[in-house]
Amino acid sequence: MSFDWAFFWKNLLTPGAPFLQGLVLTIVISVLAMVGALIVGLVVALMRRSRFAPLRVVASFYIWLIRGTPLLVQLVLIYTGFAAANVFRFEDVELGGLLVKAAVQAAIVGLVVNESAYISEIIRAGLDSVPIGQSEAAEALGMSGGSAMRWIILPQALRLMVPPLGNSFNGLMKSTSILSVIGVSEMFLVSQSISAATFRTFEIFAVVAIYYLALTTVWTVVQASIEKRLNARVGIEATVSPWQRLFGGRRGAPLTPIAVPQQEL
Repeated sequence: MSFDWAFFWKNLLTPGAPFLQGLVLTIVISVLAMVGALIVGLVVALMRRSRFAPLRVVASFYIWLIRGTPLLVQLVLIYTGFAAANVFRFEDVELGGLLVKAAVQAAIVGLVVNESAYISEIIRAGLDSVPIGQSEAAEALGMSGGSAMRWIILPQALRLMVPPLGNSFNGLMKSTSILSVIGVSEMFLVSQSISAATFRTFEIFAVVAIYYLALTTVWTVVQASIEKRLNARVGIEATVSPWQRLFGGRRGAPLTPIAVPQQEL
């Protein structure tokens, strides 16, 4: 069977409503999951840095458990495993007139749980990169630990955290293709249905690959803009353009500083 160029261009340039709905759902799930993962990851990172040993143990166990098991297994356990064990069952809910299906809720929870374990280590490494003298100076000025973290430590660490956090979001968007295993009608599952109905597997998944590439490309440009603004605030000139970020930096360009944690992972 030859490549159907007419079918390919039609679905690429004028995709049907189901495909567009799957695309929108992919973006919405990615954004919500990333926001949730940032919040949970920040909490876990602060627990890892706590002076209270039980909090450090709980956070370390959480990171070890989540990073040591596949996302696919976690999704199945959260959506079907808990229901089968009568622990918890996701139900369809209506929010502001919008029906949020149980599978979508489980997908967001699963992605938040999985991604937060990785993000917590990024945040912890960024916080540990700020010299301890900054905290001591804030304490000498009479600032509380929370105020020092909010106004002194986090702003300095943020510039180093943005590149790996941006890469995490890129990976998260691509990971949404796994959600088809629990029945989430995101872009990949919709494409599987189109493939089964038309037998144009290569054509439709080539279209899917291009759309995923477009999503990650747009975010890479946005990420580069955010990094440029943060660097400009501290007087650091951008050395790599968005184009070079996508297709490789110029030879001899200096590397972006990497936050190195002071304690072992």
